[in-house]
Amino acid sequence: MNKNFKNVLVTGFALFSIFFGAGNLIFPPTLGFISGDKWLWTALGFLLTCISLPLLGIVAVAIVGGRTEDLTNKIGKSFGTILCSIIMLSIGPLFCIPRTGATTFELGVQPLLGNVNPILVSIIYFTITYIFTMNESSVVDKVGSILTPILLIALFTIIFKGIITPLGNPINTGLDKAFSKGFTEGYQTMDALGSIILAQMVIGSLISKGYKTRKDQIDITIKSGIVSAICLGTVYGGLLYIGSTASGVFPKDTTRTELLILITQGLLGDWSKVIFGGAISIACLTTSVGLTATTANYFSKLSNGKISYKSIVLAICIFSCFISNYGVETIIKLAVPVLVTAYPVVIVLIVTNLLCKYINKKGIYTGSVYGALLVSIFGSLSSIGIKISFVENIINKLPLAAQGFSWILPAIIGGVIGALIQSTENRVQGTDSREQNTECR
Repeated sequence: MNKNFKNVLVTGFALFSIFFGAGNLIFPPTLGFISGDKWLWTALGFLLTCISLPLLGIVAVAIVGGRTEDLTNKIGKSFGTILCSIIMLSIGPLFCIPRTGATTFELGVQPLLGNVNPILVSIIYFTITYIFTMNESSVVDKVGSILTPILLIALFTIIFKGIITPLGNPINTGLDKAFSKGFTEGYQTMDALGSIILAQMVIGSLISKGYKTRKDQIDITIKSGIVSAICLGTVYGGLLYIGSTASGVFPKDTTRTELLILITQGLLGDWSKVIFGGAISIACLTTSVGLTATTANYFSKLSNGKISYKSIVLAICIFSCFISNYGVETIIKLAVPVLVTAYPVVIVLIVTNLLCKYINKKGIYTGSVYGALLVSIFGSLSSIGIKISFVENIINKLPLAAQGFSWILPAIIGGVIGALIQSTENRVQGTDSREQNTECR
């Protein structure tokens, strides 16, 4: 087998594993369920957020230098530290790690054992997470390498069965703005946020395989991304369609985890909850261990070793154990304000850095990011019920505001203002603007 082709496949499947989280499975069926006959538009929005953007994030980091700070430091070192810390907290103890525990209980434990104490389950779950993370044991990876393929086989079986003998027909659910609903729901996977952190690891892996030049790294990353996108698109798109076929079958107030259980049992029978629930539980555990280790390493290094890795692991497990008992639905709601604020900023960072060959002024990066941030902050406040009427009125009149993209025009205007400010400062100081330009490395 050709070396490049082999590495494309290996890296592509690795990207698939990175972005394929068992906890993410709860979103596509629900999106299909609430969109009904508009499921295709919802799928386009969702797949753009949770597949295209993460892969573009990795490519953007590869283009600008291969390190996360090469992407964020154009705005400022402090900004980069704050943004990366928020991302690590989001994919760590605030949302993703607790969600794996809550998902394990609701999809894996409760359907099998019935009326079991969720607090006890979460204590056991995060004790296991703590033990594996502290001992850096390969056992969980070995178990995960067996259970994850089983989970994938189960998912493809469900998708195939759901297409051949659907539970019902997609109905008109009355959903408006199906594309933007799918796009913003994709925020909950947090894959685009994590991509700019994990990109450094992916690029490092390519370098260790002998791809030393930027051109080769970008080429392999793009081709691997296509492999990953096909796999993710098949799983997420298939689950979203199956959810749409259930739109006229189950009650509208069915929760995400209940819907996935009902769909699985409806297609494969009661026995499926044993295999499916067990595989999801182990897959969630491997995700929990990986995210706990990654987050602990990040904050330990950020503190220059003043806070030990072991102390942070313990704190993460205790905090996540507490949060997980609020349940999947509540954790998802808690994440909304943070994601509404962070996602537009990360999207602007990814897009501007992808265009770094044509954007040669630092002020453009800074202005566009802060333009998007300004609007997204008010969107975040609105999501928790804090509304400033005159600001809301202005934002609602912006182009694409009705579709959920009110931050796009402010980002463009901010970029223009940033470029003008930098040019003015250069003229006043008598500095050649090229000295402050930022280029693709």
